[in-house]
Amino acid sequence: MTVRRVVPDCQVPSEAAMEGNRDFYGLLGLEEVMNLGWVMTLASPANPTAQLIFLTEERTAPVVPDLSVEVEDVDAVYARVLASGAEVVRDLRDEEWGVRRFFVRDPNGRVVNVLTHRS
Repeated sequence: MTVRRVVPDCQVPSEAAMEGNRDFYGLLGLEEVMNLGWVMTLASPANPTAQLIFLTEERTAPVVPDLSVEVEDVDAVYARVLASGAEVVRDLRDEEWGVRRFFVRDPNGRVVNVLTHRS
């Protein structure tokens, strides 16, 4: 199994707070690469896998995740997670913005968004 990136997901109280984070982390060299209004991703132009995600809410799941892990084959990882008995917080599904993902709770209670970008 290949892990492509691991990104912290940071919940913020408003879109204005997302904009403030965009401006602040822009001072450090990160640029906005995706913004759906309720979720925004900042990335390093020199290393696009160095990212931060900011969310005001989670529109398609019951909880805002704590981190995202992009994998090569989300279906295979989902099968392994189910077989392990880990708590799946949100079942595997395709999202309209081009990812296939599910949420699982880690042993410390953190919610992990596991995803693959669809081609």
